[in-house]
Amino acid sequence: MLNTPISNFAYWRQFGRELGQEIITVSVPLFRLMVPVIIIVKILEELGGVTLLGKLLAPLMANIGLPETMGMVWAATIATNIYGGFFVLYSLTDPGDYTTAQMTVLGTLMLMAHGLPIEARIAQRTGVRLRSVLVLRLSGGYLMAWLLHTGYTASNYLQEPANIYWQPHNQPTNLWSWCLGQLEGLLAVQVVIIVLLTGLKLIKLVGIEQLIQTLLRPLLKIMGIGREATTITLVGLTLGLAFGGGLLIKEAQSGKVSKRDIFAAITLLGFCHSLIEDTLVIMLIGAHLSGILWFRLIFSMVMTWLMVVIMEHSSDRFCQRHLIK
Repeated sequence: MLNTPISNFAYWRQFGRELGQEIITVSVPLFRLMVPVIIIVKILEELGGVTLLGKLLAPLMANIGLPETMGMVWAATIATNIYGGFFVLYSLTDPGDYTTAQMTVLGTLMLMAHGLPIEARIAQRTGVRLRSVLVLRLSGGYLMAWLLHTGYTASNYLQEPANIYWQPHNQPTNLWSWCLGQLEGLLAVQVVIIVLLTGLKLIKLVGIEQLIQTLLRPLLKIMGIGREATTITLVGLTLGLAFGGGLLIKEAQSGKVSKRDIFAAITLLGFCHSLIEDTLVIMLIGAHLSGILWFRLIFSMVMTWLMVVIMEHSSDRFCQRHLIK
């Protein structure tokens, strides 16, 4: 009994060491991206740049039932990550003023297209063309948001005020108060990261991850993703493109996975990755699981299947030029 992982002190010490390293690996690059964005957004806000950018993006946001200020939120999310988008969201508006449907639509945009400078580069390193990654994630995210908005509006579903589970303090009245508020927000994000990564590691410990693999295998087969690409897909689905980027690139460049499987796997992961962490994070702004999880899964599988069909019926020249190297 003393040699089991549960009662083994050395095991838990290694567990804590690995968890600490994972937290550092995620946190350091995250804050290196977030801090400059927070400062730039503040400067743009003071100069009226946020209002101007919101007007430029207003037509796109209006078509999915969101105010023009949400264009800046999506832009910050695309350039950095979901957390960066959160800070812009709270600096511009109060999410509690919107409906659950609106927060779900916004959450969809943030889930489908975030951190593109990093994640698109990872996808490119696996052999997938950069242009296809960017077009699919941006257009796919907007299409899914439009479909959700149309469905929620027609059915009058989720029109109640959104339930916000986390938000920073009220907007500061001076620069010093603003700086303190941003530091408190950064600390809150760090706490969220620690809790989420600890939960993910415990899920792996109790064996739920293996259950997920067993359940997903038939679905991957239907979408045209071969067994050799299962590792790539499962790493991305559970850990995310950025977090599992090293293993994704290693598996893709090993030569054991066909280009078709690589393209199919990366396409699926572009639409749907880090299912546990990202979904839980987006729920903090009141988004509903019907859109950010269940419909996202269905949409991602259909779009992946469609892109695989297009690839199979396209010429080698077209594929090499636009889809995969």
